[in-house]
Amino acid sequence: MKNEDKPTPLALEKLTEIADSIYKQLEGGDIPKMSLPLRTKGNIKFDNRSNVWKYGRATGIRSAKKAVGAYMLLRTMHMLEFIGEMIGNLKSSTLREMYYISEGWGKAKFNSQDESDKLAEDLEIITKCLREDFKLRPEEDGARVIGNLTIEETDRKGKKKRINCRDDVGDSGYSIPYNVESDKVRLLSNDADFIIAIETGGMFDRLVENGFDEDFRSVLVHLKGQPARSTRRFIKRLNEELKLPVVTFTDGDPWSFRIHASVAYGAIKTAHISEYLATPTAEFIGITASDILNYDLPTDKLSDVDIKALEAELTDPRFRDAFWKTEIETMLETKKKAEQQALAKYGLDFVTDTYLPEKLTQAGII
Repeated sequence: MKNEDKPTPLALEKLTEIADSIYKQLEGGDIPKMSLPLRTKGNIKFDNRSNVWKYGRATGIRSAKKAVGAYMLLRTMHMLEFIGEMIGNLKSSTLREMYYISEGWGKAKFNSQDESDKLAEDLEIITKCLREDFKLRPEEDGARVIGNLTIEETDRKGKKKRINCRDDVGDSGYSIPYNVESDKVRLLSNDADFIIAIETGGMFDRLVENGFDEDFRSVLVHLKGQPARSTRRFIKRLNEELKLPVVTFTDGDPWSFRIHASVAYGAIKTAHISEYLATPTAEFIGITASDILNYDLPTDKLSDVDIKALEAELTDPRFRDAFWKTEIETMLETKKKAEQQALAKYGLDFVTDTYLPEKLTQAGII
């Protein structure tokens, strides 16, 4: 999949093919229809060879035979035209803006943003392009990065800027843009041994203040909770192109375990592009149930929702190995969870002087 800042012939070609197909069906007197993979839980499989989520072979038909299908095809045609105009005019829009643009489509307007977001994802699936190719961007900002990593970013005026993500940025770090493909962001050089992807802003700032990136020759990436697509793609590029190992450092609860899983194996919602976003070799060094016991950390009690989430993870193929089975079962037994910041019980330097060095050594990273 290739993403370009200039008009993208591939994206335009694929979008035109969809429109042509619908028009040809209409000209032939047929009821227009589109075929696409079923986006159901039953049609999402965990591919053991690539270690990522993928859609299965089951497909469904979106037909104008019924009013609901006819409206969706009409919205599709409007969206194809809107995206084509953006690509041609070198414009972009947020997903939210696209939803409001449909207010001018009469009966074809979307009923909710969730509906418009899913249609954008449908077009990704059908065309095998990305929403970035369609000039659609999310509302959220990218993650923050600090480390001795040098990149070249093309700004909005087409000028190339060389940036060192340690020396040329402030304490907040380099902000990852929504488009991180090589035509926008080139990875020039690095003097690092690994990447540590950190769930919370507070812990990211702690590692920055303590100089962890310099002391341990690392690139720090703030995930901002569940990481954005651009963050996961950026991490994958660093891993594959610069050969940097990736570790995730999160809170100790079922939702944080899933943050790691989204980085390492992909998320069900983005199963159609898991191979583009996921880094299957990423290792977890976050707070575990064993850490809670071994380090005698301050804890909170698991809620009923937490317990159900942990029980679901026992059957999730992303958590199939012995390590996860043991840690999840231990957390269910103790009914306790803990935040990264619980390590401050032993002082502000404990996480960088003791905890992380121990966990990174166990993982074979340092």
